[in-house]
Amino acid sequence: MSMTNTAKVRLAAVAIVASLGLSGCATYSDEFATINSRLDTLDQRVQGAAQSAESANQSAQRANQRLDQIESRVQQLETSPRRVPRG
Repeated sequence: MSMTNTAKVRLAAVAIVASLGLSGCATYSDEFATINSRLDTLDQRVQGAAQSAESANQSAQRANQRLDQIESRVQQLETSPRRVPRG
């Protein structure tokens, strides 16, 4: 059973197409690695931003508490009985 020239050409063409198809898949792993790296970087940035936001929120809460204390003190001073001047 010897192959004819046409069969040999077809076999070679199939082999070339198969090898090109398989080599094309290899580039996807590089692209996935790049995408995963970018996603990791974005995840780190989001976590950093979330921590910064939480820190800012805590600072704002402390500032609001301090303002409430000051406002309470001012109201206390405004409602206290007036002192009678001496002499």
